Amino acid sequence: MAALDVAIVVLYLGVTLGLGFLRRPEATGSPARGHYLLAGRRLTLPAFVATTVSTFYGGVLGVGEYAYDHGISNWLVFGVPYYLYAALFAVFLAGRACQSRALTLPDRVRAVHGPGPGLLASIVVTVTSLPAAYLLELGVLTREVFGGSLEVSASLMTLFSVLYVWRGGFRTIIRTGFLQFACMYGGFALVLGILVGTRGGLSFLQASVPPGHWTWHGGLPAQSILLWYFVASSTLVEPTFYQHCFAARSPAVARRGIAWSIAFWVLFDLMTTFTGLYARALVDLGDIPSAEAYPQLARAVLPPGLMGVFLVALLATVMSTVEGYLFVAASTLGRDLLGRLDRFRDREATATRWALVAIAVASLVIALASRSVVRLWHHMGTISTATLLFPVLGAFWPRLRLPPRRTLLQMATVLVVTTSWLASRYLGDDGTYLLGIEPIYLGLVVGAAFFLGRGRSSRRPVQGPDLDPQGGPRADLAAGEGSLITPPRST
Repeated sequence: MAALDVAIVVLYLGVTLGLGFLRRPEATGSPARGHYLLAGRRLTLPAFVATTVSTFYGGVLGVGEYAYDHGISNWLVFGVPYYLYAALFAVFLAGRACQSRALTLPDRVRAVHGPGPGLLASIVVTVTSLPAAYLLELGVLTREVFGGSLEVSASLMTLFSVLYVWRGGFRTIIRTGFLQFACMYGGFALVLGILVGTRGGLSFLQASVPPGHWTWHGGLPAQSILLWYFVASSTLVEPTFYQHCFAARSPAVARRGIAWSIAFWVLFDLMTTFTGLYARALVDLGDIPSAEAYPQLARAVLPPGLMGVFLVALLATVMSTVEGYLFVAASTLGRDLLGRLDRFRDREATATRWALVAIAVASLVIALASRSVVRLWHHMGTISTATLLFPVLGAFWPRLRLPPRRTLLQMATVLVVTTSWLASRYLGDDGTYLLGIEPIYLGLVVGAAFFLGRGRSSRRPVQGPDLDPQGGPRADLAAGEGSLITPPRST
């Protein structure tokens, strides 16, 4: 790494840290406004889009790996299914989530289904939101810049992420989200422009990459691609989506925010996929893992200075997701688990800050133990989707509700079955799941089976801390207050 490249990366990290420590007026208002957890529920459309887009796209090295190995099927695997579920979320869930006035996703589950399902949802959301996969990517990228071991790089960046989120909470994520959004799109646009101008466009790629990279399946069996269309249903229980909808100024902001985010994801997926194809055409990785395709491409084709800009784009893409999931997991642990203790009652910011440290340590340990980004995506997505899908949908759609005890039994059964099936791969000698069945298929079937023979009593109105007797949002919490959160002038 040239000194200029290192200086550019250090400048980006310094600006990010500065945004985290900006002075702000003291928050006032009722605790239901969620000033630390939700920035007072005043999220505007630009802030919603910038933070949602950047937070939900952290697996950039995994995308590069898949595009390098399998070509344009990357867009069909890690793009299209997530667009479809995000569109369903925007139409059927975003507005309802904003009107619910909950502070966290398990908060809503608890309000509708009772304390048992709420507690189990809190545990599942906390565990499956651990950003272990993204801390692993962050360690790989910072090692490229500063050298050293993966363990040291990942540990330092974990500490850095905690430092700048600690003070401002969700407000910090909003501020840094604009910076990271600009960096990720600007960096990839820059490298693609250079590659097209110096190497050629589509004709160059068609002549330089294997023909299989232009097929829809990329050389993989159809079942492997179909699996991700089930894993992508985790979008319907994505806690960062609900966090942004809870924080949105109005239901219209929530719905439009998700719709605009889909458009930006389509654009970014096209950019990352074609960058991966250029990496395949220009870089022979040899024994280097495919997950390092983007950094190795930068080394091969970019001069000093521009390489630093592209690495900042990669760092911004990953860091936005690390901070987003760190805070979601910490707010769930702090609000829904620690917050139930007398010591932390009505002290959500304090509980969340301490939870932030615990979540960071746990994520780092898992990241260094696994060393596989895609495997972590698969396992976390499988557990969260199978366990939470039906209870979360029921929390917003009365016709999909089960009685509280039956909901708790459903969640516990699905969780045990799914995790047991995931573990079967590691207990056997052949590395396959028990009976050759993917865990997410079994989990969804078991969860759906609990709806067989349900009675009309499951459709009765439910009353909770943020619901009126008819199951709608309480008027005193639905009226929002305050002004818009506006983007920093520097962006």
